Amino acid sequence: MKLNELKPKEGSVKQRTRVGRGIGSGKGKTSGKGQKGQKSRSGVAINGFEGGQMPLYRRLPKRGFNNIFARDLVTVSLARLQEAVDKGLIDAKGTIDEDTLVKAKVIRRKKDGVRLLGNGELKAKLDIKISGGATKSAIAAVEKAGGKVEIVEPAKKVAKAKEDAAEKKPAKKAASKKKAAAKKD
Repeated sequence: MKLNELKPKEGSVKQRTRVGRGIGSGKGKTSGKGQKGQKSRSGVAINGFEGGQMPLYRRLPKRGFNNIFARDLVTVSLARLQEAVDKGLIDAKGTIDEDTLVKAKVIRRKKDGVRLLGNGELKAKLDIKISGGATKSAIAAVEKAGGKVEIVEPAKKVAKAKEDAAEKKPAKKAASKKKAAAKKD
């Protein structure tokens, strides 16, 4: 056996069809595209088009609602918190906030806030500071264990409020300068 004698197994390699190479090839003339019209051309996408008739997706009634202001919250259960405390990922003596949870790898990212759920049992005394809120059962369980839950404003809301305040101040100064100039005249 030599390199120039190597061949693939019989029938394993199929040659591609060379379209548009004469009538005798069986794929000449229209090259397997049928004949004429938009669909025989390249780059055609007429999905859902029904020849001018009202298409099905427009005939059906609208359903549901997408709230564009909805916050995307990450949920954390009490059981998950207790597990992190038991493993030593979270120090139960300090305040536990969203950044602490990310560093301890209890959650992957903060998103728009963290919401505390009352699933599981909590034995450790924890001071929790989160922006996504907490269920009544979660707050009750944390307080029963001797800790407390503090719900703070989301970071995005605070940043937006500061930004809005910064924009309003220069406008007031400019207006007061105009009034002062008008009084001098």
